[in-house]
Amino acid sequence: MMKNKGIYGVVLVFLALGSITLSCKEKVSETVVSEVKEEQQSNSPASKLYPSSDPENKEGWVLNEAISDEFDGTSIDTTKWFVEGQNGDYYIWKGRAPSQYAPHNVVVEEGKLKIITQWEPDYPFVKESYADGDHKDTYGMHEGNPLPVTTAAIVSKKRFLNGYMEVKSKAPKAAMTAAFWAIGYEQELDVYEQLAVPKIAKEGSISSNTNRTAVHDWSPPSVRPTKAFGYDETLNYTTSDAFHIYGAEWGEDFLNIYRDGKFIHGFTQDELGTDWVLNNPMEIWLDSEIFKWLGVPHQEELPAIFEVEYMRVWQKPSDNLLAKDRAFYGFEGPILFEENPRPLTMVPEDSNANDYQKFWLLDETSSKYLNIYEGHYASGVESLKFTGYGKNEHLEADEVKIKTPVGSLQIPKGHYTLSMKVWLDQGRVPDSLHVNLFEPYKKLGFSGLKKLERKQWVTISAEFEREEPSSPIDGMEIIIKKQDLPETKAARFFIDDIEIKRVK
Repeated sequence: MMKNKGIYGVVLVFLALGSITLSCKEKVSETVVSEVKEEQQSNSPASKLYPSSDPENKEGWVLNEAISDEFDGTSIDTTKWFVEGQNGDYYIWKGRAPSQYAPHNVVVEEGKLKIITQWEPDYPFVKESYADGDHKDTYGMHEGNPLPVTTAAIVSKKRFLNGYMEVKSKAPKAAMTAAFWAIGYEQELDVYEQLAVPKIAKEGSISSNTNRTAVHDWSPPSVRPTKAFGYDETLNYTTSDAFHIYGAEWGEDFLNIYRDGKFIHGFTQDELGTDWVLNNPMEIWLDSEIFKWLGVPHQEELPAIFEVEYMRVWQKPSDNLLAKDRAFYGFEGPILFEENPRPLTMVPEDSNANDYQKFWLLDETSSKYLNIYEGHYASGVESLKFTGYGKNEHLEADEVKIKTPVGSLQIPKGHYTLSMKVWLDQGRVPDSLHVNLFEPYKKLGFSGLKKLERKQWVTISAEFEREEPSSPIDGMEIIIKKQDLPETKAARFFIDDIEIKRVK
């Protein structure tokens, strides 16, 4: 599948050529980061907490405190969490009808988050419906009769890419779900969905002792069913009986599920291929919902409470300065500008650029030769493809290029190596590639490509010096020049996994 991400028409002036080194492909290491490494270090008590699956922290986890929460206060921390319905604002949806999210149902007390589901006949439900596959209900109504159920949801304001996420929680004792899940660009991970009191039993449904993990593919066309893979664990307890610890380690090419610190089940990209969709940063959701097909709560069951003692996310530091935006520089999805709020209507399958998410940019001529291509990759599932051309064709411009949005680089001054992985098909390939950094401006060159091994991923790199840090409009562009290509019969090639590391 091919994806063109945008159009631009900026031409920059070239300066001095950077030095060049070449190295063979190495296995991509599992190194992730939420912020710059120095900013992750903390002396707070929470930073000394480690995953229940790794209590001695042998894996070197660093707590991401911008997303994690111990729920020790007297109210929800709105610097970390968006509360559905607060100030009349809803993000994506108002809940799974017939229940509606209401902000007063988010309570922090006794060292816990409490997501309360209530029977509220006087609540002013919105006069609209929500379509969920074959199910469509009006808020506050069920099959033509009143069902005045309110519940709640919170969403992390920050996203993260790869790590270990964990909660200690107890499901509500009602026909309401407890859900610990995450969404990002074109993807969803349900770490768990639990339902302690289902009213309808059928094959494949969630029972009182089911812990359901599922991953959904929201890439267009996002036609149901969207489930890409998943696992149902049968527990030896009812999910509303007591607190238990539920965790998921989300790696670059694997997902491992844990319960009470013990490994339960795992998935790998080697098994799943392009069904591996967990390639972009995600935000955390904690909520309760009605699953109409499994029954609705009765008045006498309510109020019921989904309780969470903590929600924690750990990650591993990296020496790659682009690690936080690794998905973008691996051509998987948008780069995020999280200083700007997420649009309230932005669903996972939304590929429109806005102030929060932006994409690689191509002008009209360049888009004939360059595209972001699914199915051939060094990591993730996508890479940048140069399509090549045939015996009666030639490049229709002096150069073609793909460009980042402005502000996509934040590099301190110093001495660095910029590297990328390339795959060269057999045939006539360019001997050189070019990368320009915007401001401060730097021109980098990668030559000697014709000598590289074909039909395998190979790493090429160039050193450069930054005498000043990135300006607010810094970024980069990748350029293929006509002068470096054969007049006819140019072979295709691919680029993936751009990194910048400090030279030690």
